[in-house]
Amino acid sequence: MSLRRVFVARLAGIAVFDPLGDQVGRVRDVVVSFSATRRKPRVLGLVVEVPGRRRVFVPITRVTSIDGGQVITTGLVNMRRFEQRPTESLVLADLLDREVTVRQRGEEDFVATVEDVAIEQDRPREWSVTKVFVRRGQGASTLRRLTGRRGETLLVDVLDTTGLATRTEGQSAARLLEAYDDLKPADLAEVIHDLTPGRRVEVASALDDEKLADVIEELPADDQIEILTHLETERAADVLEFMEPDDAADLLSELPEATQEHYLQHMEPDEAAPLRRLMAYDDNTAGGLMTPEPIVLGPEATIAEALAWVRREEVSPALASLVCVCRPPLETPTGRYLGIVHIQRLLREPPHSALGSILDKELEPLQPTDSLGSVTRMLANYNLTGAPVVDEEGHLLGVVTVDDVLDHILPEDWREERHEVTDE
Repeated sequence: MSLRRVFVARLAGIAVFDPLGDQVGRVRDVVVSFSATRRKPRVLGLVVEVPGRRRVFVPITRVTSIDGGQVITTGLVNMRRFEQRPTESLVLADLLDREVTVRQRGEEDFVATVEDVAIEQDRPREWSVTKVFVRRGQGASTLRRLTGRRGETLLVDVLDTTGLATRTEGQSAARLLEAYDDLKPADLAEVIHDLTPGRRVEVASALDDEKLADVIEELPADDQIEILTHLETERAADVLEFMEPDDAADLLSELPEATQEHYLQHMEPDEAAPLRRLMAYDDNTAGGLMTPEPIVLGPEATIAEALAWVRREEVSPALASLVCVCRPPLETPTGRYLGIVHIQRLLREPPHSALGSILDKELEPLQPTDSLGSVTRMLANYNLTGAPVVDEEGHLLGVVTVDDVLDHILPEDWREERHEVTDE
């Protein structure tokens, strides 16, 4: 076991290996406990993200080495999903950005903000929190992030601090988000979901609007509502505008009608309009499932133009699988639907060819009132990842994609259960 001091923020994301050198996962946090019978907080273990995005607990007694930018374990890892107990604290999730009071001999006590925590080995396979890296001043991390001003930093003994075990009201989340900067929205959503309700709102509020919108889309409905309703109305409206329209409509549909209208009124009219259209349909119909912003081009557009559209980073893989072809205006719900072109066909034809010459006109589009069962059967029968939805006059309304369908046929709590494993 390495005897050197280890700073927890630097552990975030480093690889965890078994004794044979096979990677088990990556460190996502360190679990500690505060006790009246112990002077220093005790390290209980690590939260490790293993393949499949499961977050599991590895006791510190199973850790044989923390050194050289890696963690070595005994190889015996319980794959049950980690659940934080009331007596436990997560260093990155709970302690960073917490305000503490620092005592120094011969000097006046001062308030500081926790920037990092150091752990050290007491004896074989036993570790404790020994040092706290702090920055002078209340809200110091937030001030540094917003203004670039850097207050004095100090490395102090954990025994010279008070308040480390006490949650700070309105605690910043700047350092936590720095530690998790490499996570994709779905993975960050897992981190946020596992936090306490108060900390969850703090961390979510610290994200920029676009990132928060991406994260909210990956959270269970209860978490979505909790976060949205704790935001100021104007900011909540901005976040809804960044969300995919079908996801935003699903979220609003979980709220009382008066609350729905309140948020819609604060959105830009052209951003609120697609949500109003989606919310007019039953959830389990093609109209309620569809995405109202598919790729739409005219029949004279070239294959090269279409490929440029499907290559755009913000277009999801499911939406990129097909291009809808309409007569102008080229937007829903006004363009008259002519047909679709699948991406495989685009890749097989000369780039200068017009889309109108390779249309798939045989696929019968969905009607907005078609049931979820009808939509599912159509996608399965024709091996599709998406299908167009048109109204009675033949205007394109949107596209139902396979991920829209999966969201509705999976159990409501599938996001919460996706990391659960069954004991053999």
